[in-house]
Amino acid sequence: MNSSANSEQGVRQTGVRKVRVDGDMAGQRLDNFLRRELPGLPRSRLYRILRRGEVRVNGGRVRADYRLEDGDEVRIPPARISTGPGAAPPGRVASLEKRIIYEDKRLLVIDKPSGVAVHGGSGISHGVIELLREARPDLRDLSLAHRLDRETSGCLVLAKRRSALRELHEKFREGIVEKSYLALVVGDWQFGEHLVDAPLYVQHRQNGERHVVVRVSGKPAQTKFRLSRTYGKFSLLQCQPLTGRTHQIRVHAEHMGHPLAGDERYGDSKANAMAKKLGLRRLFLHAQSISFPDASGTEQHFVAPLADDLERFLSKGLARSRNRPIRG
Repeated sequence: MNSSANSEQGVRQTGVRKVRVDGDMAGQRLDNFLRRELPGLPRSRLYRILRRGEVRVNGGRVRADYRLEDGDEVRIPPARISTGPGAAPPGRVASLEKRIIYEDKRLLVIDKPSGVAVHGGSGISHGVIELLREARPDLRDLSLAHRLDRETSGCLVLAKRRSALRELHEKFREGIVEKSYLALVVGDWQFGEHLVDAPLYVQHRQNGERHVVVRVSGKPAQTKFRLSRTYGKFSLLQCQPLTGRTHQIRVHAEHMGHPLAGDERYGDSKANAMAKKLGLRRLFLHAQSISFPDASGTEQHFVAPLADDLERFLSKGLARSRNRPIRG
C-alpha cells in the first residue's frame, strides 16, 4: 500500500513511490513537484529529504532546483504528512468562487480579498489554492502563476494546466507581463513619475519571517512610481514593478522615504496610527491589473476594482484631508 492511517490524528504515512514524468509535468522544479506530490509535508522536511538524497531522479541525486524532463522517473521516499485541517467553511469557499474575474480552459483569474493567503502553511489552514481546489476538485493541477502578500488584494492569476503555467512563467522571465498596483504612501510625493532601481536582499528573522532590505549584494529590482492623487499627508501612487521580488513595492517606497500606509513591517508607526484612526485597517496595496499576450499574441488584460474597504477609506476616512487630483 502507498499510505496508511497513523495513530496521530491528522497525519498519514506514505510509502515509497516512483512517478514517471509526462509532458504536462515537464519543466517544473523538483521541489515544486514534490510539494504537489506530498501535500502537507512541512517545507523544512521536504528540503531535508532532498539534501539527504532520499529523492532520486533516474536513480541519481539532484538539486532542489532541477527541472524535470519528459520521461524522468522520480523516486519519492516514505513520509509522514499532515492530512490538513479538514474542509474549509462552505461560506469561505463560495465567497472566493464569486470573486473569479475570468476563466477559460487554461487560466483562472480572481480578485483576491485582503487577509487570504495565496496558499496554506505557517499556521494558515486554507489559502486561495486550497479553497479553489475544494470548490473545484477537478482542478488538481491548479497552480499559482505569481504571488500576492496576504494583506494585498486584487488580481491573482492561476494556471489550470502545467503547460499554461510554464508559458506564464516564461512570460514573467521575458518581462512581458505588466502589473499595476495602487498604493497609498505616507507623505506628499514630490517625485512625479520616478523609477526606483535598487537591489533587494532577503533576510530571515528569528521567527522565520522574511524581511527585505535595499543592499548592493541583493537581486536587481526596479519599480516605476507615478503620482495619481494627493491626500494631504498621504499620496496615492500607481506602481509598476518591472521585476518580481519579495515585498518589492513596499521596500522601494520605504527606500524613497514614503512607506505604505498600514504597513506594519516597513511602515511608519505614527502615520499608521493616524491612518487607523481614520479607518484604515490594513496595508493599502491593491493589485489593480495584470496583462500579457496569449499564445496567439492577443493581449489579455484583467482588472480588479479598488477593494471596497480601501475605496471607503479614500472617500470617507480622508474626506477631511486635502484631496487634489493630478491633471495632465
